[in-house]
Amino acid sequence: MDIGKRIRKLRERRGIEQLELAKMIGISQSKMNKIESGFQKRIEPDILVDLSNVLNATVDYLVGKSDQPHLTEEESFEEFINDPELKRWHRELPKTPEEDLRRLRKMWEIMKEDRK
Repeated sequence: MDIGKRIRKLRERRGIEQLELAKMIGISQSKMNKIESGFQKRIEPDILVDLSNVLNATVDYLVGKSDQPHLTEEESFEEFINDPELKRWHRELPKTPEEDLRRLRKMWEIMKEDRK
């Protein structure tokens, strides 16, 4: 299956119209149509990344290097812990208001309970 068909399949599975997807990633519907129809062979890397984020699929899946559209749980966790936003959040945590820290503590306790 080529990249355009994979994108269309994921888009339709998520119930997203072509125009809506185009707007979500900042391109024209015409360009989105060319991508899905296979008319546009080369897709800019930033557009591939945006598509993978919106469609919740790996770039490898979109370009046909993997048959698994989603990251494994381990890969997903690895991506999460290496996210620059998470690292920024962790640095700013000490500056967080006490009320927010209490709420965060409650969420952590709920997550720990769910694991039991």
